[in-house]
Amino acid sequence: MNITPRGERLHIGIFGKRNAGKSSLLNAITGQNAAVVSSVKGTTTDPVYKAMELLPIGPVVFIDTAGIDDDSEIGSLRVEKSKKILRKTDVALLVIDAVEGLDDSDRELINAFEDMSVKYLIVYNKSDLAKVAEYEGLSGISVSCVTGANIRELREKIAKISQGQESERRLVSDLIQAGDIVVLVIPIDSSAPKGRLILPQQQVIRDALDVGAICVVAQPQELADTFAKLTNPPKLVITDSQVFAEVSRQIPENIGLTSFSILMARYKGVLDSAIQCAKIIDTIKNGDKILISEGCTHHRQCDDIGTVKIPRWIEQHTGAKPAYTFSSGSDFPSDLSVFKLIIHCGGCMQNRREMQSRQSIAKTENVPMTNFGIAISHMQGILKRCVAPFC
Repeated sequence: MNITPRGERLHIGIFGKRNAGKSSLLNAITGQNAAVVSSVKGTTTDPVYKAMELLPIGPVVFIDTAGIDDDSEIGSLRVEKSKKILRKTDVALLVIDAVEGLDDSDRELINAFEDMSVKYLIVYNKSDLAKVAEYEGLSGISVSCVTGANIRELREKIAKISQGQESERRLVSDLIQAGDIVVLVIPIDSSAPKGRLILPQQQVIRDALDVGAICVVAQPQELADTFAKLTNPPKLVITDSQVFAEVSRQIPENIGLTSFSILMARYKGVLDSAIQCAKIIDTIKNGDKILISEGCTHHRQCDDIGTVKIPRWIEQHTGAKPAYTFSSGSDFPSDLSVFKLIIHCGGCMQNRREMQSRQSIAKTENVPMTNFGIAISHMQGILKRCVAPFC
């Protein structure tokens, strides 16, 4: 459970006013002192993440947020962070102080849940002080973090409302069968993490093994020799997007070719739109603003793909000199309207909902958003081939 990536976990957000008992509820549900609890309002400043196994769902991550009613100057920044958590929330828990009841900030949250189609439960906390299970026609579950009353029942309700949230999605195993050979091209260069593979590579290998496929891993310079030693041709070649051109030249047209980044876009549910948006690259002019966004944070190398290689390929492809903005991790700009194009990584560190939310926000602001692998293959003239295995 502990090694399940956060992007593969169901995200359960805990929202509400200051001192409603959000942090106490997180501790009660997880059975651990995951969050600091105090009678002082505003104890929780930044979102607190806690991973656990919630049966029968499996691995989940709870997110404790700052109080939505903090109207101080610093508090407004905390509230904005809490609202951004909704972009990645699969199920929301709205914690209400049973003694005080609902107010406008609670109603605002309910409207936000419904506007964003987030499933939610209303949790009336402090049942040891007030026996309430409904306010203004809004029914919920009454609990006490002090006595533990109904905490087990709350876990069961969370499990019930969460069922069906994560459909059966596969990275690659639906494209191959037992006995098929899959060649994975993984460069080991200055940008490769020392002593390990990156997450998408690990996940693709595991998914292929689960269906009984045969995985062959090679570096780009070893590819020709690898093919020469194979008795049967591979069903599919999956490559790091950075070496698309080199790999494409060596792979016969009758063998499927794609990249880890493109598979991840499909897995996160943003592939079709990303393909359509890639053609915007051809229209880039001098001074156009491009956002290049990565879902994780890492030490930048001298030839980093996001900050160096993709800008270089864009300029070679278009002959233009655009202006670039770079973001990483949860730092995704709130105002996207200034950009001509967004190029996003595969999103292995984001859950499906967050990636779709980012794409939806971009669409609302009429800003096209594509993907690293899709953008690179488009600029190298092989996009149609690279999405053919599943289009």
